Order: sequence, then C-alpha cells, then structure tokens
Amino acid sequence: MDLIEIAKQKAAWAAVDECIAVKPNNEQQVIGIGSGSTIVYAVERLGKRNAEENLNLICIPTSLQATELIEKAGLTLGDLSKYPEIDITIDGADEVDADLNLIKGGGACHTREKIVAANSKRLVIICDYRKDSKLLGQQWLSGIPVEVLPFAISPVMKALIKIDGNPVLRMGKDKAGPVITDNCNVVLDVDFGLINIDKVFELNQQIKMIAGVIETGLFVGMAERVYIGQADGSVIMRFPPSVVLT
Repeated sequence: MDLIEIAKQKAAWAAVDECIAVKPNNEQQVIGIGSGSTIVYAVERLGKRNAEENLNLICIPTSLQATELIEKAGLTLGDLSKYPEIDITIDGADEVDADLNLIKGGGACHTREKIVAANSKRLVIICDYRKDSKLLGQQWLSGIPVEVLPFAISPVMKALIKIDGNPVLRMGKDKAGPVITDNCNVVLDVDFGLINIDKVFELNQQIKMIAGVIETGLFVGMAERVYIGQADGSVIMRFPPSVVLT
C-alpha cells in the first residue's frame, strides 16, 4: 500500500473503532454507509468487527457501490423505507474546510449521501491528508458537483453562470456521453474559485434554488467530526470550531 492508501485505511479504522461499539443489551444499530475509495476500508473493518463482536448492525447504502461493499462484508443491508432514523453515518469527502464544511460528489453519489446524512444523528467523515483545506476550492479543483435533471441542463447552466459559476457537464471516462448518477440524472461540476467559509451556506442555497437542480455537493454544517489520515500513518481528529469538548 502507498502512503495515500495507508492514510485512508488508518482514518477509516480509527473512525470505526472509536465511533462504533456494542450497544447495551446488544440493541440494533443503524449505520449509514457512504461511498468512495476510503469507505472501502471502513466497511471491511465493520465487517471484521461485526463477525467478531456481533455488533447487530443494519447498514444503509448511499450508492450501488456501497450496497456491494455491505453485502461483500457480510453485513445486513437495510433501506430508508424501513430504517428512516440512522444512528451514525460514516462517509468520505473530496475536501474539508476549517469549519468541517465539505465538498462531496466526486463519485456522483452526493444526493443519496446527503439524504442519508440528513437523516443521521451523527455524520463522521473519513479522508486522507490531501482533502484537508482552510477554504473549499484549495485542494479540490474540479468544482462543486451539482446533480441536475437531464431535461434542465441548459437553463441550469445559464443560471449558474449568472451567479459567477463556470459549469461543465461531467462526461464518462469509459463510456460515450455524460456520467449518469444512480438516480438517472447528470452532474455539472461548477467552478466558483475559492469559497470563503462565511459564504458557503449562502452559495449552497443559491444553487439549490435553481429549478432543475436536484442537490449540491456542498455539505454545510453537517459533519460532527472528521478523521484525517496523515502521510506518516497517524490520524488527526477534528471537530467544528464551535464544538467545545468537556
């Protein structure tokens, strides 16, 4: 494993080991499972611990990838229709700012990820050191992912340009045509340059008000904590600045 993969694994293992424990009387726990490369290590760890400790987990996937990971790890698959209240979600991020606001959607799963996160009591983020920024847009240079109805691509792009965005339709790498999400929509990657922390909420609301937009990849004030794997194998845990530990 190279340094980046080691950093991902260390962050994932730390989050799972510190945030997931057997409940009193072995009560059932509902866990949201995010998407992306770092989540692979978290699910592997959950599967191993569940086999050894009988954690009694129900796992809610955020994508087809997450579904396959859950089943491969021997964990119990659930869905929001049966389990609308989630105890904790573990997910990755493409970038994390100093206030723990996030850019997500590099894998085009951000709509389902946000729905699962919004219905979770806790959102824990895992990532490697490349994703750590003071301001969004410093490390992640591909823009904010915005999921859009195919019918509305043109008017949404025009509306995004009016609010100083530079939208680009995301194209498939191994297929002809645009990337299609699990929800059968398309993704626009919108470059707004560096996003000041005090403008993230406002920008997210502006984008979401555009007719035809399904969801943005801006996750504002949702993360409880983030585990950042470092190049030396250590893990830094960060909380939002407003959180006071007692």
